[in-house]
Amino acid sequence: MLQAVAQAPVTVLLVEDDAVTRRMFSLAVQEEPSFQLQAALDSMQSALDWLEGQSPDILLVDLGLPDGSGIEVIRYCACHSPATHIMVITTSSDEDSVVASIEAGASGYLLKDVGRMDIVASIRELREGGSPISPTIARKLLAKMRDARPAQQEVDAPQDDKPQIALTKRESSILELIARGDTYVEVARQLSLSVGTVQTHIKNIYDKLSVHSRGEAVYEANRRGLLQMDRLKSR
Repeated sequence: MLQAVAQAPVTVLLVEDDAVTRRMFSLAVQEEPSFQLQAALDSMQSALDWLEGQSPDILLVDLGLPDGSGIEVIRYCACHSPATHIMVITTSSDEDSVVASIEAGASGYLLKDVGRMDIVASIRELREGGSPISPTIARKLLAKMRDARPAQQEVDAPQDDKPQIALTKRESSILELIARGDTYVEVARQLSLSVGTVQTHIKNIYDKLSVHSRGEAVYEANRRGLLQMDRLKSR
């Protein structure tokens, strides 16, 4: 009789200089049986040194480190360990930090005021290909893009050489919901779909837009005029 092969735990590297926050996130990871905390570091250099020889499944990293920026850790990890899923954990909600993190290679952006269950759920979502972003962050990012859109449209006016993207009605609905910060579970509940079906649609959206994260999808969809920003603002 064939025996089921035990699934390998999801390995996590945590980079956070604040001792209290580092302990909270460490405990959240350690108390989840399917996760394995490989290291909990407190500086940029220690993280870069660690990443020279190891590749975690998940990198959780703060931006404000005592000896440099978490952006450098994100950039290094994305380059040397492309299979690693990266999520920012921070108190900073300014739009420039969000954009810089996404451009460096992060796929998630989580504020530190979350609870243990949210930490675990966000890591799972990240591991499954999602892009968990705190709703507050998502709304600020949308506001920034909404304000910048008229100028961007003028810059991007010649569209003839750009392939046209066609989303289905369902894909458009899902895109609007994730753009305003809804989780996969919330999207599934509102559209009466399974979470798996929502994830399949989101993968198709990412493929059509040639992106790899929620933040990139929202940015690219907005740039191409596929998001109705005024409609999102009114919700």
